Amino acid sequence: MIISMRQHLSETKSLPAVTQRPEVVDDFVRNFLVKMGMMRTLDSFQTEWYELQERGELNREDVTTVPDVYTRNQQLDSLVKTMRSDLQKFKNAANKAKDTYVKLRKERDFHRMHHKRVVQEKNKLIEDIKRLKRHYASYEPTLTQLKQKYESAMKEKMLSKLERDRAVNQVAGLQATLRNLETATMFNSQNMTREERRLMYASGEGPTQSAVKTAKEGSSCRYEVDPSNLDVTNQELPRHPKDSDFPIDTRVNPDLADVKGPSSHLTRTGGFRLTHTIQAHTLAVSSVALHPKKQILATTSDDQTWKMWSIPNGDIIMTGEGHTDWVADCDFRPDGAQLVTGSGDSTVKIWDFSKAECVHTFTDHQHADSVNSIHFLPYSNTILTSSADKTVSLWDARTGLCGQTFYGHIHSVNHAAFNLKGDVVASCDSYGVVKLWDNRTCAAISSVEIGPHPTNRVAFDSSGTVLSIASNDGTVKILDLGSGQITILDGHEDSVQAVLFDKAGDFLVSGSSDNTVRIWS
Repeated sequence: MIISMRQHLSETKSLPAVTQRPEVVDDFVRNFLVKMGMMRTLDSFQTEWYELQERGELNREDVTTVPDVYTRNQQLDSLVKTMRSDLQKFKNAANKAKDTYVKLRKERDFHRMHHKRVVQEKNKLIEDIKRLKRHYASYEPTLTQLKQKYESAMKEKMLSKLERDRAVNQVAGLQATLRNLETATMFNSQNMTREERRLMYASGEGPTQSAVKTAKEGSSCRYEVDPSNLDVTNQELPRHPKDSDFPIDTRVNPDLADVKGPSSHLTRTGGFRLTHTIQAHTLAVSSVALHPKKQILATTSDDQTWKMWSIPNGDIIMTGEGHTDWVADCDFRPDGAQLVTGSGDSTVKIWDFSKAECVHTFTDHQHADSVNSIHFLPYSNTILTSSADKTVSLWDARTGLCGQTFYGHIHSVNHAAFNLKGDVVASCDSYGVVKLWDNRTCAAISSVEIGPHPTNRVAFDSSGTVLSIASNDGTVKILDLGSGQITILDGHEDSVQAVLFDKAGDFLVSGSSDNTVRIWS
């Protein structure tokens, strides 16, 4: 029973087989008439066909299936139509591809012609460049010869100018001496009347003072020392027997109150030794300054910043940023509350430590002339300047007039400084020559050759008996003014740009282009 039911279910679930029934003649004709759209003919055919069929007049071969050849012809006809449609599509695609090919070929011809033109122009330019190089090469010996002649002419011009200035100043000095002698002779002669003598004394000037005043007015009190005689340690002007001596200064300079004799390093065996190195900046250190009351050091650099350090341990205290170019120099205010900095961006800034900011910026500088250093004589209105015109000058800050100019350097003067008393000036130039000048008699004291490397800065110790010199050969040189002995401190890896003694003379600070500050004690 169960098996018979399963058989029945399997038979009901099996799908019937697909059988293809051949097309008969009447269906073929009907399909043909429908396909051709002959609807009236289709109606007439069906009427006549059914009538003949009812009357039994149709033969058996007339109502059988259509032969395969007709079906095959119909399929082929459909295939031909499809292929004709595809052929038309391919023709259209081929025509489009042909047009694209013609367009690309025209563009190719255009670019090929343009490339040929560019190649021709390039070859022409190459030939022109070769011709110009040959033409320039023919001028190279002439240019070299003209350059040598120009350098020789400029050298002769400079030497001639120095000789002329030397001669003019020697003539001025001789004329002043002659007027002095003539005045003294006239005063002592019997030909001077009593009225003339009365008028001279009424003016408050003796005969020698009058002659010196006349010489000053004629020569602007400018003296030049012959370089061959720069080692002379004492030069005196003509003196009248009745001239009075300079008064003795018994006042105490406040800066000298704590100074007792020579600096301590002169009496210590071994001299200075390198004790601390501070990696101060990312670029060259341009200047250093010591706080007037505390053990604090300020440094400036080409990296556009200034920094303050606790010395000798080298702990950083403060960093100042605000300049847009290298910071050239700095100095503390006498009370130590502010710092002033000068920069290559043509500005001077004042920094207040209590506010930790810049409180004022001076922007009127144009840097039109090369004044390499400026220094105030403490407790006076005198300013000391050094310049690239090979001179050192003293100026009156109240009137803005130059009161004294020292001649003798034959190269650009990089720096000049007073000693603490203010009676001696030291200057250094770009050829390594250091000169000492007497500020009272306007005469040269001595000259020391440390070259050929440039000397960048000089600094006296507090006693005025020792001079430190920053040299471009990477060393600091210590000159004992009494004995003339020179000690070399070697430790920097590049040129030394700044040097400074502390007030007590216990240690020396130097800054260099190797980005470091070194302390020697």
